[in-house]
Amino acid sequence: MVERYINPHTDFGFKRLFGSEFNKELLISFLNALFRGEQNVKDVTYLNSEQLGDRIDARRAVFDVFCENDKGEKFIVEMQNVYQEFFKDRTIYYSTFPIREQAQRGGDWDFHLNSVYTIGLLNFNFAEGLQNAKRWHHEVKLMETDTKEVFYDKLTYVYVEIPKFDKTENELETMYDKWMFVLKNLSSLMKRPASLQERVFTRLFEQAEISKFNPQELKSYEDSVNAYRDIVNAIKTAEKKKFAEGKAEGKAEGKAEIARAMLAKGMDMEVISELTGISIGELKDL
Repeated sequence: MVERYINPHTDFGFKRLFGSEFNKELLISFLNALFRGEQNVKDVTYLNSEQLGDRIDARRAVFDVFCENDKGEKFIVEMQNVYQEFFKDRTIYYSTFPIREQAQRGGDWDFHLNSVYTIGLLNFNFAEGLQNAKRWHHEVKLMETDTKEVFYDKLTYVYVEIPKFDKTENELETMYDKWMFVLKNLSSLMKRPASLQERVFTRLFEQAEISKFNPQELKSYEDSVNAYRDIVNAIKTAEKKKFAEGKAEGKAEGKAEIARAMLAKGMDMEVISELTGISIGELKDL
């Protein structure tokens, strides 16, 4: 492979860095950087990433990373490479699993809940509902609409738009900046940047170096890269098709506007049809 370091956007790459007990110090560092002092995660326990519903026929949920800290607060961390029409609905749905599992079976339960954080690392610009947002970090909580104050602070959704992060290596100031730089640029780096000298990044670059993989790890990573590239190519193909359809639609609408103007001038329909390519029948419907 040409790259020196793994692509964290791939399933293998993301879970190697953030989803293994062996590298949990990377996840702890990232979470503390993400919450910028609002959290002080000292340790995490990885939980079962496959969540089942209450019934046999209920839809399940599979998380990239699911863990809890020493206070019992739950964290769902997802790398999302493709925009989905109901992506917000999906993140809300995912958050219901760690909420429901806190219900105590039998006896008295006062409905006390520990906090749940759903973190979406997005490899696209999440325009829906965030068109006017200038930053790449978005934190969403339940809010009272009149006072604009947080109504419930135990349910938090964090959306991070990776493509919007545009700081260069020389502009990195905070640990969050540094982690974002890694998430966006790791696979294109050929050496560890001088600005990433913290001990946690020593660990990261050691674990991310492809040449150190054993044959099975290399095979798994190559399969993951191929799956990722298939996704990227599918997106590009869909965008090109949409663009081409849009151009065709725009061209057709332009012809219709010209035809309407000709009709308003009293020009003969046969002449208009010959000039625009629009049939006599279609002209009558304009």
